[in-house]
Amino acid sequence: MNTEDVLRARSGSKCELCSASEGQAVYQAPPRDDGAPDTCVLICATCRDQIENPDKTGAHHWRCLMESAWSQTPVVQVMAWRMLNRLGDESWARDLLDTLYLDDETLAWAKTGEASNAEDAVKHIDANGAMLAAGDSVTLIKDLSVKGAGFTAKRGTAVRNISLVTDNPKHIEGRVNGQQIVILTEFVKKSN
Repeated sequence: MNTEDVLRARSGSKCELCSASEGQAVYQAPPRDDGAPDTCVLICATCRDQIENPDKTGAHHWRCLMESAWSQTPVVQVMAWRMLNRLGDESWARDLLDTLYLDDETLAWAKTGEASNAEDAVKHIDANGAMLAAGDSVTLIKDLSVKGAGFTAKRGTAVRNISLVTDNPKHIEGRVNGQQIVILTEFVKKSN
């Protein structure tokens, strides 16, 4: 049996991440490249496109991980962990990632494949040079006029549980006065 036949038998001919029943193909989980069934997953075209093109990642599609993350197959666990890690701005993804258990070897494999992606990732830096992460709290260091909302966000205002704008290192999102707004990173400092 070739790798694809083994994966089809293992998955019941469905995408191992989202359970789609059409358009599956073999995907080799980086950094492995041996083509062995235990280092590959059978995934649909939508999952493959979003895995290979992070800018196309649609959080709604990946809610399927609430089920597939619990697979007993290590390579499926690795791919689920990586996608949940990528979706760290989503509260449901952070919660699932916090509850997900991977043995040490599988977790090391998941993190190894992410090393090259981490180097390419957009880094959000506050006014003091501190790295910002999704879920952090920040404080405004300047009064900011909020266009379209008709108010000024005052200096010293705490913004909790921020989200990072994935394609722009100078923008974060947060809730001020009950409104979700985009804030420039140069006007915030990370709170402890």
